[in-house]
Amino acid sequence: MKASEYRAFKGLRKESLRDNMTDIEVALTDLGEIATRELAKEHKPYGLEQNKNIARRGGSIAKITRDNLEKELGRTVISNKNTLNYEYIDEKLIEDKKEVG
Repeated sequence: MKASEYRAFKGLRKESLRDNMTDIEVALTDLGEIATRELAKEHKPYGLEQNKNIARRGGSIAKITRDNLEKELGRTVISNKNTLNYEYIDEKLIEDKKEVG
């Protein structure tokens, strides 16, 4: 899932995606980033295509880990809930109430 799709899945607007992830989601994201960084150090990619390949491989490591964990747990580890429990209030309604009251 792309970051923009993930933000929509969690119902976020301007808030930080990482601040609204569960501990498992953060750990999997970190694993993908760290794996990508270590692969890049080892293979020293040159140019956009090689770097994209390394990034895909790092993400694949996190994906395999997620799949294995979900298999062991018997449930998904991805949550549409945000950890800050934001509830959005229509700002237009607030302005209308200020004008009336």
